[in-house]
Amino acid sequence: MVLLTCEHIKKSYTEKPLLTDINLTIQDTDKIGFVGVNGTGKSTLLKIVSGVLEPEGGSMIRSRELKIGYLPQNPDYDGGLTILEQAVLYVRRAEEKNGQGRTKTEEYQIKAMLGKLGMQDTDLRMDTLSGGQRKRVAMAAVLAQESNLLILDEPTNHMDNDIIEWMEGFLKKYKGAIFMITHDRYFLDRVTNRIAEIDQGVLYSYDGNYDRYLETKAARQEMAMASERKRAAIYKKELAWIRRGAQARSTKAKGRIQRFEELEAARLVTDDSSLELSTVSSRLGKKIIELEELSKSYGDKALVRGFSYTVLRNDRIGIIGPNGCGKSTLLKMIMGQVTPDEGRAEKGDTVKIGYFSQENEALDEDKRIIQYIGEIAGSVRTEEGVFSASQMLERFLFPPHMHSVKVGALSGGEKRRLYLLSILMQAPNVLIFDEPTNDLDIETLTILEDYLDSFPGAVLIVSHDRYFLDRLAVRTFVFEGEGHIAHYPGGYTDYMLREKPQQQKSEPRADRPRTKPQPEKKKKLKFSYKEQREYETIEDDISGLEEKMRQTEEEMARNATNSGELSRLTAEHQQLEEQLLEKMERWEYLSELEEKIRNQ
Repeated sequence: MVLLTCEHIKKSYTEKPLLTDINLTIQDTDKIGFVGVNGTGKSTLLKIVSGVLEPEGGSMIRSRELKIGYLPQNPDYDGGLTILEQAVLYVRRAEEKNGQGRTKTEEYQIKAMLGKLGMQDTDLRMDTLSGGQRKRVAMAAVLAQESNLLILDEPTNHMDNDIIEWMEGFLKKYKGAIFMITHDRYFLDRVTNRIAEIDQGVLYSYDGNYDRYLETKAARQEMAMASERKRAAIYKKELAWIRRGAQARSTKAKGRIQRFEELEAARLVTDDSSLELSTVSSRLGKKIIELEELSKSYGDKALVRGFSYTVLRNDRIGIIGPNGCGKSTLLKMIMGQVTPDEGRAEKGDTVKIGYFSQENEALDEDKRIIQYIGEIAGSVRTEEGVFSASQMLERFLFPPHMHSVKVGALSGGEKRRLYLLSILMQAPNVLIFDEPTNDLDIETLTILEDYLDSFPGAVLIVSHDRYFLDRLAVRTFVFEGEGHIAHYPGGYTDYMLREKPQQQKSEPRADRPRTKPQPEKKKKLKFSYKEQREYETIEDDISGLEEKMRQTEEEMARNATNSGELSRLTAEHQQLEEQLLEKMERWEYLSELEEKIRNQ
């Protein structure tokens, strides 16, 4: 059954056309993931479909059976209401808008849904909650009410991993249609059966989940480029004929001129603009960050207890745990913004931290974009040369006509992109991200991931985006309750695969005879003399191999046409790569051993 049809929808803001010709049909079995670059009108279209905004052109046909549950990106709330009162109010407003004569959702159903989303104490006032908690209240109201079309704007933002996984299961079983914006690629892959993409004001639709969309889009783009190459070849021949001064009097010649004009008009217009990130950093010494027996409590609640770790130059650390467990507090102790109750967090003299918070705290919404960035740095030096503030804005997809726009006029995603630029303009050599994926589009996330691969410094990431963590983290800190933080090699999925079997092993089997455990003598771990010397020099060895590989790659580029020399250099590069891999594996072993020695 068709629930809703949009035809030729148009919408603009001031001189900026957002939606130019949108056509969309939603059937009752569709689970649609909506993707596109920030600022292209995704949230605007969701508001139009949900009835919050009116389009400037086009038409919408809604089924009589349509009942919409809408979750905005930043839900409005009344600070004086309790959690339960606010959730009930959300539901009643939605029921009234859907034309339901009498209320369908009981208060106990709303309370149960709040509990599933981690909001057990429903008597708390809304003005005491964090932004993430307020969004969970709105999410609970949307999922509790009776609907057959869920319209969700960034439902995974601020949700911890357990809740996201629960929502995945709920939405997969949901008996109705879904139209949602999310940057969470695992969530898209597991929930959706269709992807809609907005590009230059036009909507493209792809059957299948996110993985299938990537394949189909690549094929579509290749077909479009092949057609363009063919058109260009014909156009070139016709242009040569026109320039020879053809007689336009004959019917045949007139027809050929008309075909030439049609070929010219049919030229494929592609938007080649994409976010460009170049490595911007300052020199980093050998000492990075040392954490020794850190502890922090608020009242009776221990957030961090006796945590020690030495951050290394090339560390890529993911930090996970439930909301409110102390992840942001740990980051603030590392940066010196929060004083630990016990222990110390010591930074090296050359360390310059770039902190990307989850609330865009540093943005001044009254300033114009160029003024805001120019005050941070008039120019920066990258691997590709020196770039002015104006040029860096263009590289971050802010064209010149936007430079005089006030920060407050940007979309949520555009603000996050500008905030990211403001951090990188400071040339940090250690990056700390607190929920970096909130409100960033998938294309920007992909480019950011590539940038962090080559960033010559340590990176610490608090995130609930499982894909982002799997893509980047080589070590994961896990908040396991009562202030205890454990750390494991690998990303989120590596941790989950490791922990689930361990939990199963720890459960006693009924058919296994119980024997009295024998006291085990613990042998104290320590480095051998050789291992100690190796551990002290291995980082320098790795840096030396990386430098040799870089020099070899430059020589390969210079000798691209010399097959004999290129062959020798390729073999040398491969040998260096194997040596580097061995050193990295050895470094990981020695690092883990050093941690065990320190913590025993």
